[in-house]
Amino acid sequence: MDNKPVMAAGPHIHSADSSRRIMLDVILALLPASIAAVVLFGPRAAAMICVCVAAAVVSEFLFNLIAKREQSVGDLSAVVTGLLLALNLSTGVPLWQCALGSVFAIVLVKCAFGGMGHNFANPAITARVFLLMAFTSTVAGGAAPRMVDAVSSATPLGLIGTEGAALPTLGQMFLGLRGGAVGEGCILALLVGFGYLLVRRVISWQIPVIFMGTVFVCFLVSSGSFTVALYELLAGGLVLGAVFMATDYTTTPITAEGRMLFALGCGLITFVIRRFCALPEGVSYSILCMNILAPWLEKWTRRKPLGGV
Repeated sequence: MDNKPVMAAGPHIHSADSSRRIMLDVILALLPASIAAVVLFGPRAAAMICVCVAAAVVSEFLFNLIAKREQSVGDLSAVVTGLLLALNLSTGVPLWQCALGSVFAIVLVKCAFGGMGHNFANPAITARVFLLMAFTSTVAGGAAPRMVDAVSSATPLGLIGTEGAALPTLGQMFLGLRGGAVGEGCILALLVGFGYLLVRRVISWQIPVIFMGTVFVCFLVSSGSFTVALYELLAGGLVLGAVFMATDYTTTPITAEGRMLFALGCGLITFVIRRFCALPEGVSYSILCMNILAPWLEKWTRRKPLGGV
C-alpha cells in the first residue's frame, strides 16, 4: 500500500448534488405553480412560459457559441431563469417582451458577468425590473384568471385602502382567483414547491420565513389589522419572490447571519415601498437592492478563523 501523501488544491470534499441536480429540483418545485398558472390563465400562460424558457436557453447557447465558451445550457439554470421570469409576468405582456426579458436576463445579467455563479443579481428579478421600467403600461398590474368575470383586473395590492373596492376573499387569494402575475396567485402551489425544496434541502427556511414574516409584522403594526397584513402577505408575488428568488445561492450571503439580515432587509424594503411609495408591489425592487448589498453583508458577518487576523 502506497502511503505517500497526495498534494492537491482544495476543495477536497465535494457535494453529491451537482448544479444540474439543484436546478432540476427548483424546476420540479416550480411545476405546481406552473400548472396552476396554465389552469388559471389558460393557453396564454403556457405560451409565455414556453417563450421565456426557449429565449433564455437559446440566448445562452448563442452567447457561449459566439464567445467561444464551454456550453452551459445543460446545467438547466437558463430554464430556471426563463421559468421564473414567465411566472412573474401577467398575461397582458406581449410575447416579444417576454422573450426580450429572457435575453436581457441571460446575456446582460448572467453571461456578461461570467455565467452561473458570477452574476451580481438574480437574473429573473433584474429582467422583471427592466421590463417594468421599459414597458410599464403592459408589465405593471395584472390580468384576471379565466374563471373570474373580468377581462382584466387590478392587483389586490392596488385595491387595498381604496374605499368601496371589491377585494377578493382570502380564500380566493390563497387559490389564485385574483388578478396578478400568472405564477404569483396560487399560494397553495407555491407552498407545495417550498415544502419540496425544504425536504430536498435545496434551500433553508430562514430567508423565506424572515422575509415574509417581516412584511406581515410591519403591516400588522402599521395598519393594526390582521386581515390587511394577511392580504399583504398573500399578494404582490411575495411568496414567489421569497421562496424562489430571494434564496438564490449566488446573490445571497453564505453566512447564516448574513442571510437573516438579507431577508430582514428584503422585508423592510418591501414594506417601505408598498406603504410609502407610489408602487403597489416592492418585492422585485427589494430583492434587487439586497442582492447588491449581499457582498457587504457577507463580509460584515464573516467569522474569523481561530488565530486569524
